[in-house]
Amino acid sequence: MKLISLTTFLAGSNAFLTPIAPKAASAASAFSDPSFANGLPGSLPPVEFFDPLNFLEGADDNKVRRFREAELTHGRVAMLAFVGFLVGEKVEGSSFLFDAQITGPAITHFAQVPQPFWELLVLSIGVAETFRATVGWKNPQDTQGEADFQLRDGYTPGDIGFDPLGLKPEDPEELEEMQTKELQHGRLAMLATAGFVAQELTDGQGIFQHLGL
Repeated sequence: MKLISLTTFLAGSNAFLTPIAPKAASAASAFSDPSFANGLPGSLPPVEFFDPLNFLEGADDNKVRRFREAELTHGRVAMLAFVGFLVGEKVEGSSFLFDAQITGPAITHFAQVPQPFWELLVLSIGVAETFRATVGWKNPQDTQGEADFQLRDGYTPGDIGFDPLGLKPEDPEELEEMQTKELQHGRLAMLATAGFVAQELTDGQGIFQHLGL
């Protein structure tokens, strides 16, 4: 549905409140370990050093931060998409948007959204992503002869300075806990959203139909 489309735009802007910063402490905390992923939050028992495909082997600081930027972005998209699946299907046929004409399983809502919604959505995503790239990434013209796709020095993955409600904790330990919660929710949402898509592709029924609601 259109709500799922909006999730892509919102998450593309990375407009969330818990930037992820490398941990400066020399000792492991409840949410990180300096010997794994350069001390970034998100290392939790029972799989503190979870990297089965060895993506981090030989990775420098820039590459590790790029991985975290990608994980955050996909996790944020998935969290919004999870909500979009449920809300979109729950209000289908009764929403004031698009004359309540969009119905069926959420995976079919995209194809039902009329123009010019798509043009506006693509434009909005482009503006948001361009801003994110400007904030977090080095200009390729300034890195000729160097490795591609470099984040700016000192840039914290996911942090574009957007915190309108002032929810970011000042205490480092509280901040690390909030960062880890966002990561864990994002990881779970990626699995859940993939499950939603697979289930609806399998039998063509919506989530609430399976739940009997």
